[in-house]
Amino acid sequence: MPITEVEKIWMNGELVDWADARVHLLTHALHYGSGVFEGVRAYGTGRGTHVFRLQDHIARLMRSAKIYMMDVPFSPEQLIQATKDVIKANGLESCYIRPIVYRGYGEMGLFPLKAPVDVAIAVWPWGTYLGDEGIEHGIRAKISSFRRFGPNSMPPAAKATGQYINSSLAKVEAVKAGYEEAILLDDQGNLSEGTGENLFVVRAGVVATPPAPCDVLEGITADTVAAICRNEDIPLERRVMVRSDLYVADEAFLTGTAAEIVPLREVDDRVIGEPGPVTKQIQETFYSIIKGENDKYGDFLEWI
Repeated sequence: MPITEVEKIWMNGELVDWADARVHLLTHALHYGSGVFEGVRAYGTGRGTHVFRLQDHIARLMRSAKIYMMDVPFSPEQLIQATKDVIKANGLESCYIRPIVYRGYGEMGLFPLKAPVDVAIAVWPWGTYLGDEGIEHGIRAKISSFRRFGPNSMPPAAKATGQYINSSLAKVEAVKAGYEEAILLDDQGNLSEGTGENLFVVRAGVVATPPAPCDVLEGITADTVAAICRNEDIPLERRVMVRSDLYVADEAFLTGTAAEIVPLREVDDRVIGEPGPVTKQIQETFYSIIKGENDKYGDFLEWI
């Protein structure tokens, strides 16, 4: 999806012009994928603009950095404030937010610990990743031939830049085959996640999602869905599933910050159908939250 340029990007403690937010050709992360990042959204509402679950996103960013032994030169509180500052500087009500921590210029080679650690936060207007039509009517997906990497290959608990080449391979394969998204299996052949989303399957009114040992990234939007299920008495299980669980699902959907909540209407040419009642209930509650209309989940909103 194309990027809409804005005025400023926050880099290493300063707001710089969009065109001047540059890195050196020999930046370590460009060559070795040595960075961690987040995808966050800010939403404009009748009560002002909030950043959805900003503290949780920054906390996960710091955990990802710890896994890769990257000492972040800013505190979580500084990054939270910097996020608010860059949104204000660009005069945006709603936007996508990309905080990134990466190993910068000064060292080459596979031992990265002497490379400097740089931090940037970019914001820009960006629609839903899989489109409004997908949110309303669902999308077609296929099981990818590429497996999700296991925890002893790369840590799925980290949201790291280099790891997403795995998702990119699966996404390209799916789109070229005529689908909108791919579902990856874990290294044991069980359902894992989408290329950038967590996976949920509904059968007989029970919502199920693969647990962390199935090589999933623990998603912020997925955690929001879990909170909705708890509060609205929707049964939720975290359990190991195989591809046929998707084929015979009553409903299925994907969740992610960029995608929000997107139903699956078809997987591997097996029709699931239009979004069902459980999916719609969860969608309705989610959108009431991000619109600032549901005080039960007020702690999720970081107002700016």
